[in-house]
Amino acid sequence: MVSKEKKRFKPFASSAALKTVMTSHFTELAGAAADNKQKIAWCTSVGPAELLRAMGFLVFFPENHAAMLGAGKRAANYIPAANREGYSPDICSYLTSDIGAFITGETPITRMDPNIKGVPLPDVLIYNTNQCRDVKDWFMWYARKLQVPCYGIESFANVDTVTEDHVRAVSAQIRGLVPLLEAITGETLDPERLKEAVDLSRQCSELWKKVLETGANTPSPITFFDGTIHMGPAVIARGTRAPVDYYTLLLSELTERTREGISAVPGEKIRLYWEGMPIWGKLREMSELFMDLEISVVASTYCNSWIYTALDPDDPFDSMARAYTELFIVRSDKAKEREILGMTEKYGVHGIVFHDAKTCPSNSNTRYGMPGRLKAASGIPSVTISGDLNDLRLFSQEQTVTKIEAFAEQIEARR
Repeated sequence: MVSKEKKRFKPFASSAALKTVMTSHFTELAGAAADNKQKIAWCTSVGPAELLRAMGFLVFFPENHAAMLGAGKRAANYIPAANREGYSPDICSYLTSDIGAFITGETPITRMDPNIKGVPLPDVLIYNTNQCRDVKDWFMWYARKLQVPCYGIESFANVDTVTEDHVRAVSAQIRGLVPLLEAITGETLDPERLKEAVDLSRQCSELWKKVLETGANTPSPITFFDGTIHMGPAVIARGTRAPVDYYTLLLSELTERTREGISAVPGEKIRLYWEGMPIWGKLREMSELFMDLEISVVASTYCNSWIYTALDPDDPFDSMARAYTELFIVRSDKAKEREILGMTEKYGVHGIVFHDAKTCPSNSNTRYGMPGRLKAASGIPSVTISGDLNDLRLFSQEQTVTKIEAFAEQIEARR
């Protein structure tokens, strides 16, 4: 059984700066929405945010908003409203919780600043189907509801090696957005502004990569659960200076912790890799469970999904196309398995936790034999927990605790 004695964790000093970055993002959007002087674009999380920033848009990410709904354990309050609109309870709970919250007229961002009255309404919606088809359906609902234009990039799927043909096809679609966006802003794209935005995104990615790579140290100064919180600036502010400054600060703190031997999990005994989506409404409980078992979840697929080192300010369109097609979720099972095996070796993990998210099949890699193939290739054991990214009705705390405890005992017996 899990010990009832609580482990002591030293809070991150940089968390105050993180809160400032996140609050400033939503406050700026709220101000723009109130005075109608600056255009606002809604963008999928791995869409061409750099292009939008270069064209003067402020950018809002509904997926980030949906994750906030999940983390606040409010998603199940809103999903039924989307179900009544005709959206199945089996599809993406990001989509259903976000649309349901909009229908209900509620949002967690109003608690950040009393001046924020609600979600900032868009002048345009831009999607990229590199994640799944759901994001297109999601954005098209808003386009119909709000009577605003919606444009997108139709991406590839099951890509083994990203080729020049892939890059050219996606790059042409990104370029095709330019005249459509110019018609909305009334301004011509400035190539230097695009170059700057891509350069800032590249810097953000490189720093975020270094932040996550501190997890390769033993003991690890950071866990997957920390990463899901600290990744916020990389999601909502890439293409700006804010995440570059923030990750410079966080990396310095993690480097110092590594030097001093400060562990994110006191008494770290077991190191695991997390494959799949977070269970947003259970982050604290899951973090405490692993901490009590002296398990450090040192790396993950999810947090690494915001590393885009292919970005090149001297070749913005093609490099954006490559970076957003190299995304893990776009790749074939063989490519995914190569990536996971490399990560397990790099981070010295003893096992893998697969999260089979009920409403997110595109980001659940347990259903077609991958855990067995990885074990055959490396000998690394795995455990699969069932749940969901937002819908906590699909998650059993008791079953999950039992599985994780048994998995920890299995790993200890092998060592």
